Amino acid sequence: MPYAVSQGGWLSLALFAVVGAVCYYTGTLIERCMRADTSIATYPDVGRLAFGAAGQRTVASFMYVELYLVAISFLVLEGDNLDKLFPGATVELFGCYRLHGKQLFIVLAGAVILPTTWLRNLGMLAYVSALGLVASAALTASLVWAGVSEPTFRGRNGNVLNLAGLPTSLGLYFVCFTGHAVFPTIYSSMKNNRRFSQVLLFSSVLYSLNYGVTAVLGYLIYGDDVQSQVTLNLPSGRLYTKIAIAMTLINPLAKYALLVAPITSAIEERFSLAGSGPARVVIGTTVLVSTVAMASVLPFFGVMATVLFPFLCYLKIYKAQGISRAEVAAIVGILLLGAFVAVTGTYTSLLDIIGTF
Repeated sequence: MPYAVSQGGWLSLALFAVVGAVCYYTGTLIERCMRADTSIATYPDVGRLAFGAAGQRTVASFMYVELYLVAISFLVLEGDNLDKLFPGATVELFGCYRLHGKQLFIVLAGAVILPTTWLRNLGMLAYVSALGLVASAALTASLVWAGVSEPTFRGRNGNVLNLAGLPTSLGLYFVCFTGHAVFPTIYSSMKNNRRFSQVLLFSSVLYSLNYGVTAVLGYLIYGDDVQSQVTLNLPSGRLYTKIAIAMTLINPLAKYALLVAPITSAIEERFSLAGSGPARVVIGTTVLVSTVAMASVLPFFGVMATVLFPFLCYLKIYKAQGISRAEVAAIVGILLLGAFVAVTGTYTSLLDIIGTF
């Protein structure tokens, strides 16, 4: 978040508020689409109801790719921060291959996450992922500690507005709220799904406040020198640095399994293996190993298609019942903005990937 503000300037925080509201509205549209047919249980089911088999395949393809890429980014985050916490770490395998630095910690993080991918109970995963909110709050507290403890960090005014960096900022702001691919799964797993919109609003407000405070603190402390992960700016050896990095590590560990659950479930259903414990272990392990391998070479992504699909599905499903012109106009405007962010974000990510080779 501080890096996003550094790219767009202080005024880009107004766009952050807009993005949060748009993504909350998108979540409520997913809920309304699911209520249109009680047989809907997943995101691809929403696409099927709206556009038939072709819609189901399209939504499924984009959803699984996006979830897969986000899972990879979580492992990249683990590797970067653990390398900051334990610089120079090296392990020799079988006397001929050496793992070191970021790659070593990506593999170790994968080993820790692995058992969570075998769980079938999404309720249990929800409790695990709830640790992420606690970790985010602790990270914000660590930044406050850094600002108070290190007087030399203060006095960075930063840019008010940077038009050239706004596309990057917008893309990063959308990433903060792109959990839409798992919303239908969560909705279907709730004991009382009538309260989904209330839960969504509560969590959106909490995360917006936490992200906002983190963005302001990080940019105030480091200004335009802030790195893509603010924990990499913190000085080594400080207690608050270790706490901040530890809290940052908890987030991916807590959320990875929830992210890949739709992917593993889809593979199980495709090969008629649903309900098989050994099959779930094999599939979960295979997905995790593949993301670990990809995280070592492709660290940049810019995909957010699952935020856009609910608008299209909602328009198609409820067109016959009548949608106000104002709402249609708003949806069209949001779709155009989202398409712009998706294209520019993916383009920027590809440039970053090319630049690493």
